[in-house]
Amino acid sequence: MTLLSPLIATLGIASDSYHRAEEAVDAVESGFLEAPSKFTHGATTLLRKIGFGIVGAVYVCVVMTVVMLLAAMLGVGLVHLWVEEPVFMRERIFFDYTDVNPTAGLTFGGLADDGSIEKGLVGIPLGHTFHVSLALLMPESDHNRQIGMFQLTAEVLSADGNVMAKSSQPCMLRFRSLPIRLARTFLMGVPLVLGISEETQKISIKMSQLRERHPRSKAIRVTLIPRAGTVYLPQLYEAEILLVSNLPWTKELVRNWKWTFSVWASIYIYITILVIILSCCRALVFPITAVNLSCNRDSAETEDTGESGDEAEDEKETSELWRKWQQRTRKRKAIVLHGEIVDGTECSSASITREDTSMAVDEEDIVDSESVG
Repeated sequence: MTLLSPLIATLGIASDSYHRAEEAVDAVESGFLEAPSKFTHGATTLLRKIGFGIVGAVYVCVVMTVVMLLAAMLGVGLVHLWVEEPVFMRERIFFDYTDVNPTAGLTFGGLADDGSIEKGLVGIPLGHTFHVSLALLMPESDHNRQIGMFQLTAEVLSADGNVMAKSSQPCMLRFRSLPIRLARTFLMGVPLVLGISEETQKISIKMSQLRERHPRSKAIRVTLIPRAGTVYLPQLYEAEILLVSNLPWTKELVRNWKWTFSVWASIYIYITILVIILSCCRALVFPITAVNLSCNRDSAETEDTGESGDEAEDEKETSELWRKWQQRTRKRKAIVLHGEIVDGTECSSASITREDTSMAVDEEDIVDSESVG
């Protein structure tokens, strides 16, 4: 036994070293095997992040474009609601030649059934200055040339039928002498015969000018009056009333710069909508960022959990190795101690056998108790 004890101890140490070398080789091999998987995982993560970045950029561009179009529509619409346009009206009128002084009128809102002026919507906004002109298409007949002068009267009526403004102007055909008429007839003979040209004159007369205010204007009435001392009225092909309004200088300035105001209004609305969205609905503009934050949070929690689990496993393996090492140390000490006791005593073989048996039983009890613990 004395000769075998060092040999057994040496074998135990060699076995221990062999197991440790095997563990080191296994660790190196596992590291080499895990390296490609880590590289693949990193590349996949990078590609995923790049893809999320591209999709997020496209999504943000789409949202910004939609907001910009909405702001442009709102800005242009609000400016057009704010800006006033001048009024332009061109209407044909028909004189009533059954009267001594034929009249014709233009009503902005319409007439009632009894012929009175209806109290309805007016056509001229407040503050506008409107001009009334009359266009007469008259034939160059002998009757019109002989009549010469006649009078035109224009009256602006309120919704109550009161006269707000009145103007009167003389009118006549433009004079053409006999030689001029003959030469023109000779030169324009073929177009006149074919109906391409006509022997007519169109006369335009500016009748009145008025600034719209309260009470509001409702209609314009035009009257033909013959020259004093005569009862003959001019012959007309047709007559038209032309009404044009001018804006106040402030509104005219806004109208002239309406597109500039539209651009600035759209920019302000765009900035306001972006501030509201970024303050209240950030996830609507950056949904991928929120998803990434939650994913990163979950992955961080998972990594923390995995690290804690790895640490627990490492501690468990360390404690197991420490327990095994203690067992091997106790066995070596027991073997060495047993050998020394046998060499130093002169007991009988029976007592040595009993002591050896009792020592082996005690060692087995210790090992069993440690394994159970």
